[in-house]
Amino acid sequence: MELITETKRDGQKREHDHPAIGLPVAQDEEGISMVIKNVCCIGAGYVGGSSCSVLAWKCPDIHVHVVDVSHDTIKQWNSHNLPIYEPGLDEVVKECRGCNLFFSNDIDRAVREADMIFISVNTPTKTYGIGKGKAADLQYVEVCARKIAEVANGPKIVVEKSTVPIQAAQFITHILAANTKPGVSFQVLSNPEFLAEGTAIENLVNPDRVLIGGEESSGGESAMEELTWIYHHWIPQHNIITLSTWSSQLTKLASNAFLAQRVSSINAISAVCEAIGADVSQVADAVGRDSRIGSKFLHASVGFGGSCFEKDLLSLVYIAESLNLPEVARYWQHVNDINHYQRTRFGQRITASLFNTVTDKALAVFGFAFKKNTGDTRESPARCICSQLLEEGARINIYDPKVERQQIMNDLTSTKATSEPERIQKLIHIYTDPYQAVIDTHAIVILTEWDEFKSYDYKKMLSVMKKPAFLFDGRKIIDHEAVIKLGFNTHTIGKKFTPNTL
Repeated sequence: MELITETKRDGQKREHDHPAIGLPVAQDEEGISMVIKNVCCIGAGYVGGSSCSVLAWKCPDIHVHVVDVSHDTIKQWNSHNLPIYEPGLDEVVKECRGCNLFFSNDIDRAVREADMIFISVNTPTKTYGIGKGKAADLQYVEVCARKIAEVANGPKIVVEKSTVPIQAAQFITHILAANTKPGVSFQVLSNPEFLAEGTAIENLVNPDRVLIGGEESSGGESAMEELTWIYHHWIPQHNIITLSTWSSQLTKLASNAFLAQRVSSINAISAVCEAIGADVSQVADAVGRDSRIGSKFLHASVGFGGSCFEKDLLSLVYIAESLNLPEVARYWQHVNDINHYQRTRFGQRITASLFNTVTDKALAVFGFAFKKNTGDTRESPARCICSQLLEEGARINIYDPKVERQQIMNDLTSTKATSEPERIQKLIHIYTDPYQAVIDTHAIVILTEWDEFKSYDYKKMLSVMKKPAFLFDGRKIIDHEAVIKLGFNTHTIGKKFTPNTL
């Protein structure tokens, strides 16, 4: 067992066995011993930055280098204003940065020095060519594979962290093998992330499970042992699952598809509830009491958003179509269709309730991020609903505690969002104070479940609004009976209230 001496963050020396729980030192195909002392992560986005910051925090004996081609992104990671907002992340980065956690644009050096390389680049849905609108765009993954092959100067374990379709590891392996130099060898692993924005640090520190997929060979098994050793620094053995590469990749897509399906299922029921007079919250509670079903992800709302659910659903649809499984493809496509229907339905309900027109009416929108505790607006239901209202001629006053003004304007005035960016821009006003945002408005529309929205003085807000005043709670987070008593005409998901005549 090799003995390694490293410097802890407090400056003290310590010795530790490798691996920590008695696993053998990994060897590559040629029998070369590999001890993981340096880790490189290509991609300083949400997944790469968060995951590797926690890795450095939990593994003080490992040097972690996060690299990216974006100079602005790296500059932010090295500043007091990180490029992403995630509760707890700032504290982790501040403790480790400059000790065993480093952010830079020097990709070549980081790859050369690394024993293990994580690929954590973006894999968006293709907007062009074959698979447009469904297939994952793997161009950035390919660029990484070619860069690693070009720069590597010894044995490397390459870990696919980005969400990719099945067989992606095979094409990475093919690129690496076709460009291998003497003395250089590679093992490719799949280690998908399961992070929920807003709780990512908790997800990383106490995960339900960690998946490590690899080839069924001596080299593949040794590489999996190396990555297992890293996670064993803080994660118990029973939460680490080793499996085949294909199974690992498909599990990631299937997990998000199952969660999205639950959201779409309860949202479909919410439409029925509104039509017949039932209460979707009561239905969800009763259904969730069944131990075979459970209560998680049965909260009706304006729908799911973020960078994962829709992208992974569409990727699964494309895979099923490619495998000539049209029934499977249609099933998962409809899960996504219901999500879009829920957003559109809520926007139409706002217009219908405001006497079938929102033209030139001012609406205060609370929340623009796709969920609370994040500044991420990717696939946010708020983007869709606001665009819908703007197209109808509404003037919207937007308040969100974390989303930057420029991000909101870009999302709503880009050519992808509207064909009339100049007209739309004049209809948007961004506020930093929710009480200012509601002055002279006809309605409040809650589109993100920020906790602070629950504690507002809605009586005070009502006093400065036009009458009759409306409140549309797309997240079911406030006390509806209380605001009805104040005088709001109140609407929410999956339940109808008697119109307020105050």
